Amino acid sequence: MAYFDAASAAPLHPVARQALLASLDEGWADPARLYREGRRARMLLDAAREAAAEAVGCRADEVVFTSSGTRALHSGIAGALAGRRRVGRHLVVSAVEHSSVLHAAEVFEADGGAVTRVAVNRAGAVTPADYASALRPDTALACLQSANHEVGTAQPVAEVAEVCRGAGVPLLVDAAQSLGWGPVGGDWSLLAASAHKWGGPSGVGLLVVRKGVRFAAQGPADERESGRAPGFENIPAIVAAVASLRAVRAEAAQEAVRLRELTERIRTRVPQAVPDVEVVGDPERRLPGIVTFSCLYVDGEALLHELDREGFSVSSGSSCTSSTLTPSHVLRAMGVLSEGNVRVSLPMGAAEEDVERFLAVLPGAVAGVREKLGAPAAPAAQQGPGEVLVDSLGKRCPVPVIELAKVFGQVPVGGTVRVLSDDEAARLDIPAWCEMRGQEYIGEEPAEGGTAYLVRRTS
Repeated sequence: MAYFDAASAAPLHPVARQALLASLDEGWADPARLYREGRRARMLLDAAREAAAEAVGCRADEVVFTSSGTRALHSGIAGALAGRRRVGRHLVVSAVEHSSVLHAAEVFEADGGAVTRVAVNRAGAVTPADYASALRPDTALACLQSANHEVGTAQPVAEVAEVCRGAGVPLLVDAAQSLGWGPVGGDWSLLAASAHKWGGPSGVGLLVVRKGVRFAAQGPADERESGRAPGFENIPAIVAAVASLRAVRAEAAQEAVRLRELTERIRTRVPQAVPDVEVVGDPERRLPGIVTFSCLYVDGEALLHELDREGFSVSSGSSCTSSTLTPSHVLRAMGVLSEGNVRVSLPMGAAEEDVERFLAVLPGAVAGVREKLGAPAAPAAQQGPGEVLVDSLGKRCPVPVIELAKVFGQVPVGGTVRVLSDDEAARLDIPAWCEMRGQEYIGEEPAEGGTAYLVRRTS
């Protein structure tokens, strides 16, 4: 089985396993106690904190260990907002942040705060100028991921940090996807990360709060972890997490070159082997191991099942694979095709032969799913009515786009197709189909039971 979903959780690094087993015998006691076992546990915890600080590029007393990356983000956002409450109650986030950041923003908004969500371009990147425009005199905090977990696009963190610093606003960086590859540059103020993203055990997060940042930990007071992460520290897991971080960092430079070549191979050859595919994300400024593409006329869940049967574990941001039947918020913010979406995220050590086998298997898997759904070939020009109506109400992705494509040949050049749909994915995928096919997307208008999407044939 080829595991290609490292962006969700990387396999446990061998060094992490060794450190975990060793510290289970040494780090089980309460590090706050003064007897021998407690002192031994404290030594392990302090050594892990020092090593984590070195990897991040900060002071040891700025590092807090939490129970997860999500907890680190929630605690960091809440604490920074509370610490700067007198400045104002305005929060700035990008539209493609991890859901844990966006959920924290929603809670803040529901409590009376104001949130500005900075848009991204079609590659998934923000611009420093847009962050500068979003900042206000009452802005308490800005958040920006170092790199996107769905499409791999790296963000201009250093430039945005400079903009925020100039405005006197702290920047919290979600470094979960990138910290294993290297420290985050720039003059940021807070940082969060998650050990299972770099091959550490799950249940360990990092929260870094720079000295001088106003921060008020929320919730009941606790004497552990500077009062910022309540509860007994899981010292064996913390030791294993930091040991694996140091291990992957030692391999990162060489492995990044190798994985970039493999993902570039996928980015180049998938569109050549599979028709009607959009490869998404920035082609240059990106993480080494992530590549994401979307296939027209494909049910994402069906494709993932086909690939699983062939021995490949991949993930998807397609609306077809979610219980909400809405596209990933990242793909939606980028304005790219969502149907048939596949994210390949290669772990360190991924084998070249597995990538080659994936490239050999994928065309057949996509073709099989398309055949089952009755996907059309490219339409030839025909004479017919000036407008064709497609009623896809009650039908889910990718059926509305398939039905659009099937009837498109019935209208002459200059004619239109009106697609009725109540599936939220159609709002994203029909314009994406037009861009891929070189046709004109006119727009949408309200219709009984849903929305009408208008497409004009230009060629």
